[in-house]
Amino acid sequence: MKIQLVTPAPLDLNNGNKITALRWAAILKKLGHRVQLSQRYDSEACDLLIALHARRSADSIQLFRKLHPERPLIVVLTGTDLYRDIRRGHKAKQSLELATRLVVLQRMALAELPRRLHAKTKVIYQSAEAYRRNPAAKATAGFKVCVIGHLREEKDPLRAALAVRRLPSSSRIEVTHIGLALNEQLGRKAKAEARQNPHYHWIGHLSHRKTRAILALSHLACITSKMEGSSNVLSEALASGVPVIATKIPGLVGTLGKNFVGYFPVGDTHQLTKLLLKAETNADFYRSLKRQCARVANLVQPKREFAHWKRLLQELA
Repeated sequence: MKIQLVTPAPLDLNNGNKITALRWAAILKKLGHRVQLSQRYDSEACDLLIALHARRSADSIQLFRKLHPERPLIVVLTGTDLYRDIRRGHKAKQSLELATRLVVLQRMALAELPRRLHAKTKVIYQSAEAYRRNPAAKATAGFKVCVIGHLREEKDPLRAALAVRRLPSSSRIEVTHIGLALNEQLGRKAKAEARQNPHYHWIGHLSHRKTRAILALSHLACITSKMEGSSNVLSEALASGVPVIATKIPGLVGTLGKNFVGYFPVGDTHQLTKLLLKAETNADFYRSLKRQCARVANLVQPKREFAHWKRLLQELA
């Protein structure tokens, strides 16, 4: 098949949507399809359109359905779709109806959709290749915590910085934050925080390869998001054997499970501080985090994602 894959994110920006789109394009090509990646549907004839974002790709979805009412259309729902836009936006809601199939990225997402749409909805977890921690990292000084995410409100990007402001003098926690300042005010705050807070380092934008290397060398990944459809950072941490501490939101619970011990409430700086210190100082707790993360790491195996996309496209052929 000739497939057009639409993602509204700028293709020169290293973010979760771009990483997802590139990975899917590689999977589709491996399955023998021709794939065109673009920010919007360009009216060219294709056998299948896959659109990432119900709201932001709504114009592409409507145009494709108007020009090709008989052809299959897959709409992939993101965090802002599930936990904001489909609740109040007409365009996002219309995209749900126009889709031949809906794809969500973790099982908790189904709870946000009308039951009548469940039959055409597929759960496909985002995968990541293994990128194992260098054994030498165990000998390095400090307890390295990685925060990966561009500075925008949905990510609550400075929560980890606030959490490590007043650590005890004995703490060796070092937070490294990777991500562009997509919000100028948040960028100014991050710069100021890095100057004043010896436990927090904001290093801005890095390539995906360098980001993964830093993640793999970390003792812990910290995910502070207010909303997620799923999380590439979570998938990459699990694939790398790096345990996580995360906000207790459906987009993360859908992968980590309801009984994960590393959750903290959205915006709760005090609880995040306690968890970070506990991970640093309590070996049993740290092992528990690692054990629970290892238990769900099979969900993000590349062969699993490949098999799900193969099955879905066979259904639509």
